[in-house]
Order: sequence, then structure tokens, then C-alpha cells
Amino acid sequence: MKLRKSVERGYVNHGWLESYHTFSFTGYYDPAYMSYSVLRVINDDVIAPTQGFGMHPHKNMEIITYMLQGELRHEDSLGNTSVIKAGDVQCMTAGSGVVHSEFNASSTEKVHLLQIWIFPERKLLEPSYSENHFTLAQKQDRWCLVVSHDGRENSLQIHQDVSLFATVLSDGNALNYTLLTDRSAYLQVASGEAEVNGQRLVAGDALMVDGAKSLNLLGIQNAELLLFDLPLEGTVDIFQQ
Repeated sequence: MKLRKSVERGYVNHGWLESYHTFSFTGYYDPAYMSYSVLRVINDDVIAPTQGFGMHPHKNMEIITYMLQGELRHEDSLGNTSVIKAGDVQCMTAGSGVVHSEFNASSTEKVHLLQIWIFPERKLLEPSYSENHFTLAQKQDRWCLVVSHDGRENSLQIHQDVSLFATVLSDGNALNYTLLTDRSAYLQVASGEAEVNGQRLVAGDALMVDGAKSLNLLGIQNAELLLFDLPLEGTVDIFQQ
């Protein structure tokens, strides 16, 4: 297991936007952290009231927004208009091309979200949009599947062999996950504190795990975590499947 510490991530502060970059992104470049398996981006963003990203294009990427706090207004070239809130997950297949905007819908409250990019299984897919709400009860002290390749268990579907689980751990409660031999995992602490295999993790910390491992989690303080079950690191040729 490899620890990616929160404080070692790339950081930018534009005044209206504070963002921590797990992997190389725009002005932040670290050749040791370009991607992991098919996971390309995890940006931990805080957006000031009424501020956001104007219309901008994306192509050939599966884009996931995991809302932690506040309300985000989304509009896109597919005709979708939506306000997503804490507990919501949004997926967008950029495929052959999509243009969208994202703005904090509140004049007083900040937005906190994780924006995640995953390489798709092939290029030039038909663009699409979906969203769903996952309740605290669905995530409390259990793994809740929020995104998958096949849309099982009411999860959002993407075009890649990835299962994304979320959990909110009560303080002192334990939860386990067993990773198969031919898989990798990326475990991200979205908020709070937790212990994983005896190692204390705080908000923004993450673990990279390769093959046949058991992850033993313990809630320490208001912990919310995301677990990406991914193709084994080093085995995927991006866009060559």
C-alpha cells in the first residue's frame, strides 16, 4: 500500500476556487502522479458563493462529481440543467465532445466537491449525462455502490471497468473490503478521519493498493470515504482495449 498524503497534493487558490490535485492537472505537474490505473483526476474543490466554471469543453473522459457540501448548478450542451446537492453523484460521458458549466448556486454558502476523471474504455463515445442521490442511510457503516460499469444496484453507469463505493463511518465502527488479485484500489478520505489497516488517515489522504489485499477500516471522526475498485495498475493500455 502506498500513502498519498493530503498535504503533498498539488494546491491552487484562485480566490473563488481552492483546489487540491491528487494527480498532475493544469499548472501542477508531478511525473510520479500522472494517473493510477484508469483514474486520471481527483480534484478536491471548494467553490465560493455564486462562483464557478463557465462553459468549457471536455472530450474522451468519464467525469464524476461527488458532492460533499452545498449546491452546484450544472448546464451542458446536451440540454441538461440541474442543481446537485450534498449526497448527489453526477456522471458525464464526454465522449465525442460536450460543453458544460458549473456554478455555485448559493449566494452565501460554499460548495465542496470531488471531481473525478476516469479514462473511458474507448474513444468517441456518445456523450451522456446522469445523476442520482445516495442517502446517508445507504452509506452509513456499509459500502454503497454509486458508480459502476454495469449500473447494478441503482448505481450510475460509466464506460470503464470501475466500481466506486462510498461509505460514512460512525466513530468506532469497522468496515472491511477484500481486493481481488487482479484488481487495484484507490481509497480516498473525503472528510473526517479513519484508520485503515492500523494507519491513521485524515481528510484528503489516500491509499493506493494493488492486488489481493484486505482493507480494514475504522471510523475515528466523521469519516466519509470513497473506494475505487480498478483494473490492476500497469495492466491497462488506455484507449487500446
